[in-house]
Amino acid sequence: MKKILMLTAFALAGLAAAQDTTTTDTAPATTDTMEMTGPATMSAGDNFAKAQEFAVQADVAYPVPFYDRTLWKAAVDHAYYAASQEAGNRDYNAYLAQLYTKTQWWINAYNAWNRLGTLTDQEKQWASLSAAKLAYLALQRGDTTMARMYVEKGMGWAPSASLQSIMQRLQ
Repeated sequence: MKKILMLTAFALAGLAAAQDTTTTDTAPATTDTMEMTGPATMSAGDNFAKAQEFAVQADVAYPVPFYDRTLWKAAVDHAYYAASQEAGNRDYNAYLAQLYTKTQWWINAYNAWNRLGTLTDQEKQWASLSAAKLAYLALQRGDTTMARMYVEKGMGWAPSASLQSIMQRLQ
């Protein structure tokens, strides 16, 4: 069993290492030449598709999602470009907010959910989670004003036991 886990870890590490997303991504080969394009030169739709592709790969490759993992970074970066290129596209912005939440980039998640305005029930849960994490962090550093603000916003999205517990600590 230990050998299987080690082999799996090496295989996944190889997959992650093969994904160099810091500078460019390879576009599909054309009949004339092989073009190199990065997220800034891709269309919003292509960036969105690439973000989803990298997120699926990252789910397989890493046990815990963090932005500093190569594939998660690529997914978030492509989602960011898609959302920036078509700022009015709710799907792109919601997906970016989901990726921020999943990769535990709490302040960006909170801000992204806040910008979206009306949220679905599932989105309210994710937004509330980001608010709870930020409230806890603010409380840890002694900033009760910010903690209270995050708790109130989070409770407005979706009440949770975490937010209620933090609120009790603030009273």
